[in-house]
Amino acid sequence: MKDYLVKALGYNGQVRAYAVSTTETVGEAQRRHYTWPTASAALGRAMTAGVMMGAMLKGDEKLTIKIEGGGPIGLILVDSNAKGEVRGYVTNPQTHFDLNEHGKLDVRRAVGTDGMLTVVKDIGLKDYFTGQTPIVSGELGDDFTYYFVTSEQVPSSVGVGVLVNPDNTIKAAGGFILQLMPGTEEETIAAIEERLSTITPISKMIESGMTPEDILEELLGKGNVQILDKMPVSFQCQCSRERIENALISLGKTEIRSIIEEEGKAEANCHFCNEKYQFTKEELEQLEKDAQ
Repeated sequence: MKDYLVKALGYNGQVRAYAVSTTETVGEAQRRHYTWPTASAALGRAMTAGVMMGAMLKGDEKLTIKIEGGGPIGLILVDSNAKGEVRGYVTNPQTHFDLNEHGKLDVRRAVGTDGMLTVVKDIGLKDYFTGQTPIVSGELGDDFTYYFVTSEQVPSSVGVGVLVNPDNTIKAAGGFILQLMPGTEEETIAAIEERLSTITPISKMIESGMTPEDILEELLGKGNVQILDKMPVSFQCQCSRERIENALISLGKTEIRSIIEEEGKAEANCHFCNEKYQFTKEELEQLEKDAQ
């Protein structure tokens, strides 16, 4: 099943809801970065939250999420936009530990709990919107929940999950975000809290074949969900050979000349998707001509 995201309202517009399947998307990130299971879970959870947060934007708006928890995985960086495109990487993809006391991948140990979650939104204005909150859990779902409540003042619940196969490939990934609108009735809040305390983990729902629509019904109850929109999501990088060429040209003639003389060729590597771009001596000489 292709990954996709649904936007919905619940309880007659009192709740804004998002749910997404990201198994293929996280799988693509895992293949590109050769992440080990704990790193895959951390990156996959962050990308899943990121693609849903991107869906809250409009037009050409985009956002960047930085998670720096002081743990061995290092920095987690995720970019997403309003079109369902997301990309991400971690500093140390080969991070893995034994399962935690709950028998789950120990994401908290990899991410760390001493640091910040930062969200930078580019909404087409001169200034970026930046929100930052401390990492409170390191499991990431709770950290995004805390971010929404504290930085954006929106009571929210974020669930993100990733299951990894024994061969390191991604078995299932997905997530949801529920947000309460101003004036939500107490009974609605109580009903949602009750359901959230008893539901199966999100990754298990995806693994069992539940669609994003099914997940929202599970969370909000049958008959309480009004689907507004559905869109495909995918791992998509903005890098291209042309962009790398422009970056090389911007180094200037002298720097390009020294690369030609010392190396005789160049290789550039995109952090986000691990794509490698090779440049021969002749290609570098052409770029040297184009440079200032």
